[in-house]
Amino acid sequence: MCSSLFSPGGSAIKHNKYLKLAVIAGLVIMFDQITKAVIQNTVLLYHSIEVIPGFFSITHIHNPGGAFGFMANKSSGLRNLLFLLLSSLAICLIFYFYKKTPQKYSLLSACFALILGGAFGNLIDRIRFGKVVDFLDFYIGNYHWPAFNVADSAITVGIAIYLFHLIFKKMPE
Repeated sequence: MCSSLFSPGGSAIKHNKYLKLAVIAGLVIMFDQITKAVIQNTVLLYHSIEVIPGFFSITHIHNPGGAFGFMANKSSGLRNLLFLLLSSLAICLIFYFYKKTPQKYSLLSACFALILGGAFGNLIDRIRFGKVVDFLDFYIGNYHWPAFNVADSAITVGIAIYLFHLIFKKMPE
């Protein structure tokens, strides 16, 4: 019995794979929700704290839409339903891809965990507030990148790792 637990196909190995998913995604969710709570409790809505003049500020905003404000002007019921469904679908797809990823692709499995944590972090906001709390505001002069948060960052890094893997590594079959 012990040999089957620690053999390459054993359940302890599979358990560790899912433990990695839970730890990485859990850390992203925790850091995301803590930073959002700090912003909500210390920075008034639509106010900014300049961190690096002319480049970076902490700006408390709420984004009712998706990435880059997508659908922000649509009815809140339709928008919330759509984003809850899309988030749920994305989470299911991430679990599927994670399950299919061989353990030897450690970085690839980490990217799925980052995306999962980010998706859950923003989903929590949508369920609680009907919108997402954003606060990281990068700009040069008057040219602003849309404000974002830790969850968005984790999703972006996860997608970048995935694209890197698609381009430069052989994908699992």
